[in-house]
Amino acid sequence: MPEDATASDKGAAERKAASMRRQEASGGLWDSVKKAAVVIGSGILFLAAFGNSVTWHLQKFWGASGDFWQNLWTKLYLAFEGHEAALFFMGTMFAPTVAFWVSNGLLLLVDTTGKLSFITRYRIQMNKNEPVDPVKLRQALKTVIFNHVFISGPMAVGVYYLMTWRGNPCGPELPTFHWGLMELGVFSIIEEILFYYSHRLFHHPSLYKHFHKQHHEWTAPIGVISIYAHPLEHVISNTLPVMIGPVLLGSHLSTTCMWYCVALISTTISHCGYHLPFLPSPEFHDFHHLKFNQCYGVFGVLDRLHGTDAKFKQTKQYERHMLLTSLTPLTHSIPDHPKKGQ
Repeated sequence: MPEDATASDKGAAERKAASMRRQEASGGLWDSVKKAAVVIGSGILFLAAFGNSVTWHLQKFWGASGDFWQNLWTKLYLAFEGHEAALFFMGTMFAPTVAFWVSNGLLLLVDTTGKLSFITRYRIQMNKNEPVDPVKLRQALKTVIFNHVFISGPMAVGVYYLMTWRGNPCGPELPTFHWGLMELGVFSIIEEILFYYSHRLFHHPSLYKHFHKQHHEWTAPIGVISIYAHPLEHVISNTLPVMIGPVLLGSHLSTTCMWYCVALISTTISHCGYHLPFLPSPEFHDFHHLKFNQCYGVFGVLDRLHGTDAKFKQTKQYERHMLLTSLTPLTHSIPDHPKKGQ
């Protein structure tokens, strides 16, 4: 009888522990969902407020009447009348390229000189890339430019034909501002799902050594290596998750252009290596480059669902994974544990 009682108590304890783990996992997933909703929602609210503010100021400055953005688009549309393909490629190739290289130009200036201390003080992995290895950087830039020109470019051409087959992506009427914001939210969800599973697929041992290992040569990433990848990976994991959303929704060029620019700037921030004030936290993806088998997604919802953020949650990087709203670097306000013997 005592042995039966002991076994019964042990079984009850195991069931209780399992129940608590399920509750913790459920709560953790809900926390990630809320964080993702806050990120997407905050971005949408910011864009709404920013768009309305810019509209008001530009209307006042130029004395424009009516819908400023629609009038501006109409002028652009008429200027390219009969050349819709050129207009489409200007929005899906030229504008995102400018957004990518302008943001990375500043970061490369910091990375190659090691100066501009008002930025370097926010470095996530201290004593790394100070400055970046020029030989390694030149090699990466060759791949980045190749992917940008010879992979992303032809894929944008393919997107044009798919979208014109469905309708007119360069139509004379702009979508409403709020519809465009709703589309951006849908694009973000599609990207999270496709990027997580394709990215995790490339971490399978049979694929990793042939394809994804190239990207992980940078254990301390910098912004420009966000598209430093094997061409196959760049197609499947980097580009398709971004391009599929506008194709599925049959989006207007204005929304597609904005999304491409946002996606490129977002992945630049995720790889930049600096946790800068008032910008999204790059701690999550920076930890992925550091440890390889954690934090595969963008927002962390699917990582929480699949338990691929378990180690991350036990680190100082997780404590720092927040929007920095002060000028004090998080490595100062949330310092690492002192090493043994110190």
